[in-house]
Amino acid sequence: MDTIYSNFSRERLLILCANVLLVTSLILSQNSFVFADNIKIVSGIVSPPMINAIQIERNLEKIKTEEQSEAEFNQYINKKYANCRVYSVDKGIKHIKLVRYYQGRPVRLNVIEADINVNPQIRIEPVLASATLSHKASITAMAKKNNSIVAVNGAFFLPQTGCPLGTMMVDKKLYTGPVFNRVAMGFTTDGFKMDRVKLDAKVKCGWNEIKVDNINQPRMSVGFTLCYTPDWGKMSPATPKNGLQVVVSDGKIISITKEKSPIPLNGYVLVGPAIKLTNLRINDKVNLDVKTLPEWEDVNHIISGGPYLVKDGQVYVDIQDEKLLAIGGRNPRTAIGYTKDNRFIMITADGREGSSIGMTLKELAYLMHALGCVNAMNLDGGGSTVMYVKGLIANKPPVQGGIALSNALTISVR
Repeated sequence: MDTIYSNFSRERLLILCANVLLVTSLILSQNSFVFADNIKIVSGIVSPPMINAIQIERNLEKIKTEEQSEAEFNQYINKKYANCRVYSVDKGIKHIKLVRYYQGRPVRLNVIEADINVNPQIRIEPVLASATLSHKASITAMAKKNNSIVAVNGAFFLPQTGCPLGTMMVDKKLYTGPVFNRVAMGFTTDGFKMDRVKLDAKVKCGWNEIKVDNINQPRMSVGFTLCYTPDWGKMSPATPKNGLQVVVSDGKIISITKEKSPIPLNGYVLVGPAIKLTNLRINDKVNLDVKTLPEWEDVNHIISGGPYLVKDGQVYVDIQDEKLLAIGGRNPRTAIGYTKDNRFIMITADGREGSSIGMTLKELAYLMHALGCVNAMNLDGGGSTVMYVKGLIANKPPVQGGIALSNALTISVR
């Protein structure tokens, strides 16, 4: 167990001392000095404005409340993870190491639990390996670039290129659309949401309305109309058989072709069956309308995963509905979820070795439920499973340091 440090730290102690000194100086000086426009003048020296005694009292009360909240969080963690190794990462963030046994064999687990109520400066957000989607990088490189103190591997991705497979939104910018409407987690300023996400996107041109089946994703059907933005890269992918590419810049069609096209910096390229795009003409004005369902207007970031592990407080593994049968069995795992009182949990389970055999999705679901998650989901796992904590890889991934990844889910304090 780690020591519960009182965060009545030097910074807070200095604030308290400053407030006490100000009150004392005001009491001692109230009959001796002249105040003009709330400025104290002593022998020609101008001091800062008077601090309102009520504001000082509020500051002290705030410090007291924050201290109490953090102490309660520490007590909660130490009770919940009794007999485990618990480490303080930052205010409101704990790292727990433990071993559980399944079928009489060990599984090595790393757990992060964070409370944004204890520390409102905590930021939980996905990050990409680079400015464009088809790149990969180590989790250490991504975490350091984002000044993050914790990170785990994120959404599934196409191994050949690194393109994330599923919904990815960062700072309200949608980079990629959903695949098979899989479950995703949304991050608001002060909380979390989880649901299966659909895309509601269309291009309008006069009376014509064309459904857009996905954004910045590999083609999964010859009949799909896909939209590729500059986030995809410099060039659009190949045109499907009997297809067309419609290039849009600043809301106007500038080119219609059967060839791969440069993607305009202020536009996009529609790639789909000619029969769906045949009514569009060069110089036509078009409007791209993109929404997610649910709309989640207050969500800043979204990361996709699958399957569900816990839904509305119940174990729920919809591996077949989300077309994820290929990831069954016993493997290294990564999962995220949140509790009813707004605490965020992320887990990695090592596997494929004698000292840690990995977990099934059902075992992972029951573990997330036991840790108090009301909603939880699986992230990419297997060889991708890796956890970074304050400059070090905390788990033991199959490849030392972890393989190159498309994206990561990070925790920072800002």
